[in-house]
Amino acid sequence: MKQFLTRHKAHHKSLLLLAGPMILSNITVPLLGLVDTAVIGHLGSSHYLAGIALGATVISLLFWLAGFLRMSTTGLVAQAYGNNNTEQLAGLLKRSLVLALSVAFVLIVASPWIKELIAILSDTNKDVLTQAYIYFEIRIFSAPAALCNLVLLAWMLGVHYGKGPFYLLLVTNITNIVLDVYFVVFLDWGVAGAAWASLIADYLALFFALGLVFKLAAKKGVQLNISGWFSLAQMTSLLSLNRDIFIRSLILQLCFSFMTFYGARIGEVTLAANAVLLNFLMLVSFALDGIAYASEAKVGHAKGKNSARLIKLWVQISVFWGALFGLCYSLFFAFFGKQIITLLTDIPEVISAAQSYLIWIIFLPILAMNCFLFDGIFVGLTRAKDMRNTMIVSALIGFFGVFWLFIDLQNHALWLAMSSFMLLRGVTLVVRYLQLRKRNELLS
Repeated sequence: MKQFLTRHKAHHKSLLLLAGPMILSNITVPLLGLVDTAVIGHLGSSHYLAGIALGATVISLLFWLAGFLRMSTTGLVAQAYGNNNTEQLAGLLKRSLVLALSVAFVLIVASPWIKELIAILSDTNKDVLTQAYIYFEIRIFSAPAALCNLVLLAWMLGVHYGKGPFYLLLVTNITNIVLDVYFVVFLDWGVAGAAWASLIADYLALFFALGLVFKLAAKKGVQLNISGWFSLAQMTSLLSLNRDIFIRSLILQLCFSFMTFYGARIGEVTLAANAVLLNFLMLVSFALDGIAYASEAKVGHAKGKNSARLIKLWVQISVFWGALFGLCYSLFFAFFGKQIITLLTDIPEVISAAQSYLIWIIFLPILAMNCFLFDGIFVGLTRAKDMRNTMIVSALIGFFGVFWLFIDLQNHALWLAMSSFMLLRGVTLVVRYLQLRKRNELLS
């Protein structure tokens, strides 16, 4: 290990310099979830916490379904950056923003029907549903800003400007946290306060991100006022890549949403306990995503340079640091998991339920490490079909197959299914990468 670190010291440093700001800023994202859970979790009744969990899950599902905007943009921009194609860099930014606004418009128009689906799928009580509606009806109007921010973040990451996403996420989440506490605790707006805090933060971040991108483009010599950036052929190519990543994201979010909706069917306390525990998983995912985001940029840049050797090197370095982070998180949760739960809620029955399922959270960082990292690697390679296919297999077998096999275990079955799902995602992506490497198809 020492020899590996010494031999490629410059590459390790380069990856960490890009990943470091992303990791630090990403930590504020689950911190936001922790604050949301904490301020709502102390309102005195579990239906507030269960309601915001349900409403936030639906919003997360919709916005993360649009995660293809970030993934496709990062991979394509990184390859164009590696190839020194400034015209392509400008065109990709504009086309992706147009696509983001189009998706946001569709979500807002479809929101009344989406709202009806919340009641049908969750089958929860009226109090929980009322709080979920309050959150959803406000937060859905942040879609234009939230989706454009995904594109702007991805573009900055693709040109290896790690500080840009760092500043963007920091502004978004710190604003959100401050407004969250002010609206909910001081103004007593309840669940509506948490929703308004997120909406305002998203639009403030949008203006901030646009300013960053304009300055960065000028610094990189990218002329944004180019003509001919929009054509049917170019949009069709972008949509083709986004289609497969969308399917992959849809299946991923269906699995996470199934946990919330089935947890609601088990009971209000179970739903609230799972909402607390999912904050742990969010903390893991965003930390490991910091390494994965850097991998996207580095692998994509190497592909743009047409260097299979560099691709292999960046994969090795990414796996090394991902494994290290995964182990650290498992140890941290093993020692401090119970204390974190009591910080998030003071409702006795929710604390008891969450602590009984904590064992799953302790092992998840290690089991899930490869799925996060190799998602980033395949984004950099723009191998969207491989991401789609491995996700389908992992969901059908690892999640739903395992869940129905152990359904009598109720909520334990849900966490067993999630653990199996994460593990199989990593295994299938690693196997596919090794196949591409053996066949010399990493550059195809």
